Amino acid sequence: MLSEEILKRVRQIEVTTRRVIDDLVSGNYRSHFKGHGVQFSDHRQYVAGDDVRHIDWKGSARTREPMVKKFEEERELTVLLLVDISGSKAFGSADKIKSEVAAEGAGLLAYAANRTGDKVGLLMFASEVEKVLAPKKGRMQVQRIIRDLLVYKPRTTGTDLGGALDAASRILKHSGIVFILSDFIAEDYGLQLKRLARRHDVIALQIADPRERSIPDVGHLLVVDPESGAEHMVDSGSKA
Repeated sequence: MLSEEILKRVRQIEVTTRRVIDDLVSGNYRSHFKGHGVQFSDHRQYVAGDDVRHIDWKGSARTREPMVKKFEEERELTVLLLVDISGSKAFGSADKIKSEVAAEGAGLLAYAANRTGDKVGLLMFASEVEKVLAPKKGRMQVQRIIRDLLVYKPRTTGTDLGGALDAASRILKHSGIVFILSDFIAEDYGLQLKRLARRHDVIALQIADPRERSIPDVGHLLVVDPESGAEHMVDSGSKA
């Protein structure tokens, strides 16, 4: 059973994101990705003004006429949210910690997808892939995504972004949209990111906190790396 506090938080995110989507997001979301989910339909003869990238050179060689491929837009897209739940997401210097900001952002994207009839799924990762919700439609799916992001307790604390990107490639069998919500405090994920982006639209959304880049001069501080547990004494007044 979920606590009343968590249920209230889920409802709050739901109401807030719905208002934003009704006002701004839904049309922009669909128009931005229009034409991404397409499948081959037929050939036709090339005419001036056609996109040369759609020329079928092998087909043109057979017919001895320049031919272009025709595509039909698929009725729905598949959206996968890759959400970083590593130890660094427990940090926050203002009203919210980074994990709460990620949950709100994921909720907004999930509602945008649901509003336009698209499937949406979730992959949560830290040192490993911790939980996966297969892409589905419907409001219940959106609520479950928000709820899991608010209540799930990670087993690990590190960040294996490369492994999460590879997992996303295996989950999405057809072209889709992948949103990555992370602080990107990770290493060695460039190759996996390029590989994923060859087949899918990939959008990176950085979840950051201003105190990660600058801190006030308050003397010496004992700081702890939330992912490794390493401790360091820092002179906050020193630029070094």
